[in-house]
Amino acid sequence: MPMSPRDYTWLFTPGSTFAYESGLTGVIHVAGGGELDLPTGQVVASDPFVYLGSGDIAPFTVSVPPGRYRVEAAVATLSRPDEPPADRPHLRVAAARLVIRTEPTTTWELALRPDQDPAELGDDEFYGYGVDAGTGCFYDAAAEEAFPEVQEDEDEGPLWDAFENSDWSPGPHLVTSPSTGHTLVAFTSGWGDGFYPTWIGRSASGEVTCFLTDFFVAPDPF
Repeated sequence: MPMSPRDYTWLFTPGSTFAYESGLTGVIHVAGGGELDLPTGQVVASDPFVYLGSGDIAPFTVSVPPGRYRVEAAVATLSRPDEPPADRPHLRVAAARLVIRTEPTTTWELALRPDQDPAELGDDEFYGYGVDAGTGCFYDAAAEEAFPEVQEDEDEGPLWDAFENSDWSPGPHLVTSPSTGHTLVAFTSGWGDGFYPTWIGRSASGEVTCFLTDFFVAPDPF
């Protein structure tokens, strides 16, 4: 069977804790990233430094009503109990979500692009997006060509500035294109480069509650 979703309610509960076999421990806090403007309601998730404006990443097949929606991240503070506190906390984004409705999520499904068929997935396989610059994001399909600054030089422009001006905080960061006014919300991708799934949460009545990208930082709590 394809990969199953995890307990994301636990992952987005402030104070949730976990431990690795190495002895490294983590404590979760939830960091806000402001409200993302979705003028078409067509959601895209990708590595913006690599794919934004490339035309290679299509929006998900499930869309939502146009509007402004909150983005937040489950951020893990990592430490070792046998070592003194670090001068600078070790932070990793465990997951990021675009919140559509505040109702409880009762079911999860993989977020799919038009060319993806879950019936073709093998055991524990999943669809997701690749990260090659250590960063993920959410944005509306209308913003695909709205950040020419990123396409021209990844070392300059508002996306780069969002991380640099925050002293390299993992985010999430709300970024606005100075030339078009479109927005995206970006965040570091867990341990860095890799391939990560996005899940769609639904309420008991079947309404979309969120889009959530899991960066595989926190192991299952059980």
